[in-house]
Amino acid sequence: MNDTAGPRITGLGGVFYVAADPEATRAWYRDMLGIDGEYGPQLAWSDEPKPNPYSLISHFKDDQYIKPGKGGFMINLRVHDLDGFCKQLKAKGVKVLDKADEGYGKFAWILDPNGVKIELWEQVAEELP
Repeated sequence: MNDTAGPRITGLGGVFYVAADPEATRAWYRDMLGIDGEYGPQLAWSDEPKPNPYSLISHFKDDQYIKPGKGGFMINLRVHDLDGFCKQLKAKGVKVLDKADEGYGKFAWILDPNGVKIELWEQVAEELP
């Protein structure tokens, strides 16, 4: 979209939640997932190699998809080379709960040190849903 489209939402600005030890949580995201920033893990869209990248806000009737995560929410992170990234995580001692290939994308799930479920997603389809 260009600037002439008028005021609008342009993307996900962040995910915020309470952690007992924010510094340790930031260190885990830096050391295990390789994302860091002054106020917490920071992601730049300019780093995304796939065409037509997008973010999603999705709603569920119950927490079955979120389990075994805590807090009634989950964080979805885009990943380039999901299989290679999961190998790196396993080498660091991070347990990959499950993996799936849904055709439009490949997925894997882990828990952060606070029990928050993280869905890792490699966009496969180039067209927007």
